[in-house]
Amino acid sequence: MPNFTVGKYLAARFEQIGLKHYFMVPGDYNLVLLDELLTNENMQQIGCCNELNAAYAAEGYARVNGAGAVLTTYNVGAYSALNGVAGAYAERLPVIFVSSGPNTNDPVANHIMHHTMGTHDFSDQYEVCRQVTCEAVRILHADNAPTLIDQAISTALRERKPVYIEIACNLSAAPCSEPAPIDTLLASTMLSWQPTNPRALTAAVDRAARLLEEAKKPILLAGAHLRSYGAIEAFQELAEALGCAVAVMPNAKGFFPEDHPQYAGIYWGEVSTPGCQAIVDWADLVVAGGPVFSDYTTVGWTAQPAPQRLINAEPQVVRFAGAEYTGVALADFLSDLAKKVQHNDATLRQYHRLRGAAPAPARAAAADAEAPLSRAELWRQIEADLDSKTTLLVETGISWWDGMYTRLPGGARFEIEMQWGSIGWAVPAAFGYSVGLEADRRLVAAIGDGSFQLTAQEVSNMIRHGQEILIYLVNNRGYVIESAIHDGPYNYYKNWDYAGLIDVFNAEDGQGLGLTASTPAELADAIAKARGHKGGPVLIECQVPNEDASPEVISWGSKVARVNARPPQNS
Repeated sequence: MPNFTVGKYLAARFEQIGLKHYFMVPGDYNLVLLDELLTNENMQQIGCCNELNAAYAAEGYARVNGAGAVLTTYNVGAYSALNGVAGAYAERLPVIFVSSGPNTNDPVANHIMHHTMGTHDFSDQYEVCRQVTCEAVRILHADNAPTLIDQAISTALRERKPVYIEIACNLSAAPCSEPAPIDTLLASTMLSWQPTNPRALTAAVDRAARLLEEAKKPILLAGAHLRSYGAIEAFQELAEALGCAVAVMPNAKGFFPEDHPQYAGIYWGEVSTPGCQAIVDWADLVVAGGPVFSDYTTVGWTAQPAPQRLINAEPQVVRFAGAEYTGVALADFLSDLAKKVQHNDATLRQYHRLRGAAPAPARAAAADAEAPLSRAELWRQIEADLDSKTTLLVETGISWWDGMYTRLPGGARFEIEMQWGSIGWAVPAAFGYSVGLEADRRLVAAIGDGSFQLTAQEVSNMIRHGQEILIYLVNNRGYVIESAIHDGPYNYYKNWDYAGLIDVFNAEDGQGLGLTASTPAELADAIAKARGHKGGPVLIECQVPNEDASPEVISWGSKVARVNARPPQNS
């Protein structure tokens, strides 16, 4: 029988749920734990430049792998990681957040410890982490470790949210029982959805089927939670059974194929893709699968379907006007409903009429090769370079809009962090995503200069691991998205030589490539060089005028500004 320790037990469970990598920053409290994890040679330990980046990387890894893990030291490391962990919660991604804690002898000895606030209360980190995770456990005795680790990990996979595990530093190498077979813990090695209440499911499906039968103009709306709760295929099954038009919310782009004959575009209120707002508004019944109706996704709540014409299928509840059914898994509801609906393509036919009556949006013509590089020309060339094996990842900021209106070829993927919306997310998230990416796929990231300045260090790890990521660094010298909401001197900062940073990060052995493009010709040449470059990332610094923002950004920003500026109401 193998000799298991708490650290080896944790490593075994990581491997059993499908992790091939985990992200960490070393600190004195967690060094022994990292040693114990290294004994499992079926996983790779990935070091990051700081704990915030490590948490973002684990979140990005979870997007492509199904789950992720990040390990930090006590307090100074854990608190730094909190923003990334909270983002994983908001985006519904199971990230296992592990921190080491003080020696179990210190609390009873009334010691003051380093990396603390100088008090005798060592529970503060646990209490804080409870607020951004769906389960938090503290391992203060080795005998309890297996139960608590299993409890946390199973909850993360079931709830699709992060969990927190704190392990006292003197217990990492302490002996404990070996893991029970993984099938005693989980229904599968990767996913364990909450079970559906059969009676509630039947009632919800029957009610929805009746409403769809009565509706003359139904439409489907894809939401961000379809992926987190394993319902993308069930949603497409319902769409093809019903035959209606299918709109996609901005944070669900890519969850319904854009080359599908029923695809009707991005629904984002007045900044929707052409024809999409009109057809959603025309429909008399909207079936929304896994939506998140926030101020951002609804353009200040101006694009939220009225409850009277909405069936809102959320991860564990289906809401109707005047009724709701809890304990209903999203995928089960959509799949069962697909078997009961009648074909009704009224909205799809009307969408085609609308699009036929309106001038077809021509693909942007190539700009003068020697003219200054514009935002439109930048994205024309980005779109032309995408293929079915590409993931396009866009940073919080104006890349949201330009990425949203970029047409994805069949098989391409799209990643956005719209609910949490933390600038700086994209660089380390791209690093983590690339760690988990299939060998035959490529990652392209569009990142604004302001966002890049927050987490630029992680490009050095892209170089270290030879990741062939292509980064379009949009240098427009300011927080243009913030200026669209409310301008001020605080939206501008010191410019960097972004392409030149790659030589700094390369040092003596790196294979990264930094390029600069200020004209269409220079951009085309840079993209060609990027396609041929091997052994490291390529960063193309794209120099675009600060005032070159799309009308959609300006319109959206004005709506958000009005929402933010609402005066207090008396109760």
